[in-house]
Amino acid sequence: MTVFTTKSEIQKFVSTLNGKTLGFVPTMGALHEGHLSLVEKAIQDNDVAIVSVFVNPTQFDNEKDLEKYPRTLDRDVSLLKTLSPDIIVYAPSVDDIYEGQTEAQEFSFDGLEFEMEGKFRDGHFDGVGTIVKRLFEIVTPNSAYFGEKDFQQLQIIRKLVDKYHIPVKVKGCKIHRAASGLAMSSRNERLKREYKKAAPFIYKTLKTAKEKFGTKSATKVIEWVKSQFDKHELLKLEYFSIADIETLKPVKRKSNKKNYRAFIAVYADDIRLIDNIALN
Repeated sequence: MTVFTTKSEIQKFVSTLNGKTLGFVPTMGALHEGHLSLVEKAIQDNDVAIVSVFVNPTQFDNEKDLEKYPRTLDRDVSLLKTLSPDIIVYAPSVDDIYEGQTEAQEFSFDGLEFEMEGKFRDGHFDGVGTIVKRLFEIVTPNSAYFGEKDFQQLQIIRKLVDKYHIPVKVKGCKIHRAASGLAMSSRNERLKREYKKAAPFIYKTLKTAKEKFGTKSATKVIEWVKSQFDKHELLKLEYFSIADIETLKPVKRKSNKKNYRAFIAVYADDIRLIDNIALN
């Protein structure tokens, strides 16, 4: 398996593709089955698949979270080999990406960046926009694959591509879940045993909220979800929101002409977990 560590190497490789379609999966490493499902889709849809492994410092609002984020490149490469030895890995350094200026560009995503995660993670989506735009410019893929677990991020990347006229098809892929229902995340590996056992309660609550949304108002469903976590001994709710999938703004009154999604962020000890579910 080929691993490139500099933009010049990856760009030289891409220049030899001669019209072959290129599918791209940007990751921060610590790969799991959720990531692999994205890579599988990229392989199925394209002639060539590239996976980037880069822990992006500009999207972390918490320095300790950045320090703790697992860096497991050798393991990641071994996992990718189980899918195909032909996958290309781009694992750049911070200097290779940022050229000595590790700062986020400021973006406007038409308000998408101020909802949910944006309210709790200052500057996060500027960091996401900065790295995704740079990676798209370096790799120049035909299609890029992102998981719906980070649905807000997915919508923001779609907005980025639209506003900056980047010639990439952004493809959202279904949330990959453990047998327990817990959304796959690199953070799951850091959960202590009792919290890992408790965490599937998040998805269970989302599923019940979806059922309730069929007959009850958004306000009633939100109140019910908050009450469930108020009673939970281990899990602490940070936010629960029911939002229009296009604007990500909280719903005030349901409309049959709009699609909604429920979004949640929960602390399991010091590990922050997010999830979401389509409501219609």
